[in-house]
Amino acid sequence: MPRPTATQLVYGSATVFLSTLAMLLLSQTQTGIGVAVIAIAGLGLGLLVAMTVPMPGMSRVVRRHAARAKSPAAPAPLTAAPAPAEHFAAPRPRAAARVGEHSR
Repeated sequence: MPRPTATQLVYGSATVFLSTLAMLLLSQTQTGIGVAVIAIAGLGLGLLVAMTVPMPGMSRVVRRHAARAKSPAAPAPLTAAPAPAEHFAAPRPRAAARVGEHSR
């Protein structure tokens, strides 16, 4: 099971807090059982909201393109980029060899 994202945690927590507060104020319950039922309902609603927030994944454009091609969308294979030729060139002379030169 993937870990919840920060967005899911924020939405779920805000839903628990706000829905529980709203239900407590609207019901005006004063019994312990009533408060417990409302708290459990708020937790359930927060869990439902947190699980329905979309997970990060492919963008809609990529999904649409994959659906048109009728092939499963897979990430492109990683390939090594060729190194520039300058990394393989002979080393430059050190600063000690250039001590007698003037700077301009």
